[in-house]
Amino acid sequence: MTAQTTREPTIVDSLPKAELHLHLEGSIRPETAIELAARYGVNLKREEVVARYNYSDFLGFLEAFKWVTSYLREPDDYALITRRLAEELLRQNAAYAEVTISAGAMLRRTQNVEANLIAINETAKSVPFARLRMAWILDATRQFGPDAAVEVARCASQLQRLGVVAFGMGGDELAGPTVNFRPAFDLARNEGLHLVCHAGEVGGPESVRESIATSNLCTGALAKQTGKSDAALKDHPLAQFIKQGLTITLSTDDPAMFHTDLLTEYSVAASLGLSSQQLVQLAEQSLSSSFLPPEDKRHMLDEFRAAAKSLLL
Repeated sequence: MTAQTTREPTIVDSLPKAELHLHLEGSIRPETAIELAARYGVNLKREEVVARYNYSDFLGFLEAFKWVTSYLREPDDYALITRRLAEELLRQNAAYAEVTISAGAMLRRTQNVEANLIAINETAKSVPFARLRMAWILDATRQFGPDAAVEVARCASQLQRLGVVAFGMGGDELAGPTVNFRPAFDLARNEGLHLVCHAGEVGGPESVRESIATSNLCTGALAKQTGKSDAALKDHPLAQFIKQGLTITLSTDDPAMFHTDLLTEYSVAASLGLSSQQLVQLAEQSLSSSFLPPEDKRHMLDEFRAAAKSLLL
C-alpha cells in the first residue's frame, strides 16, 4: 500500500511476524545511500536522495532504483545494506523475511553474484541478528530479456546452499509477456526452487492474471487494478479481499523508496477498518504463506499463535 507520515500502533507491533515481499536494494535509506556514495568519492546530500526517491510513476521508480544501486559495487556494499535492513526488521519484531535480491542487475554490471551473496548471507547470520531468519529470492529483470533471466535462474539454482529459496522476476512488465520467460522459470522449478513474479505494477488486470497479484499506491498499480486514475488509499479493496477469504500478506516491497515500513503497513490496514483480529490474521498469513520448511513453519506459527492469544484475551 503506502506510508503514513504518522501512524497509530497496532496489536501486531509486538508480534513475531514475517515479511515476504521485500527488496534488499529497495531498503536503502537516504543515510545509507550517502554512506555508499562516499565510498566512491561522491558527496551526496540528503536532499538529493530524497528528490530521487520522489517520483511520480513506475518508470520514475525504476530510474531511482537504478540510480541508487549504481553505488552497490563490492560485496561489502551489499553487507552494509543487509546489516541496515536486518536492524530495521528487528526493530519491528520481524522473525522471518524473504528478501529479493536483484541478481539480474549484478550480472548486468558484471559483478560476482556468489561473492555478493556470501557477504549478504554472512551478515544476516551474524550474532546481532540471531533472532531474525532471512532467506533469499534471486530476481531477474524483465527488460533485460529471457536469456538474462535464464542466467539468473541458473545462479539461483547453484546458490541454494547460501539460503536461496526462490527465483523471481521484476522490472518493467510491459517489456515482454511472462510466457517468454518460461525457460527461466522451468529451470528454477526443476531445481527445486519456489517461483514468484511481479505483476500489475504497470500492466492492467490481464498482466496480473498472467502472473500474480500486487497493489501499490506509489507506483500506480492500484490505479491500474481499480481502473481509477485518481485511486487513493480509501479505494484499496483490502477489507473486501479479507471478507472473500483470500490469502493476503502485507509487505513493504521497497520500504525506503515507498517511504514506509512493515509496522506502518499494518497501521494503514487498520485505518481501512480492519479489526485487531483481522490484523492478527494477516500477520499469521505472512508466516503460513512463507517458503519456510514445514517443520520450521509449524514452530514459528506455534510461537506466533501463543503470543497472539495472550494479546487478544
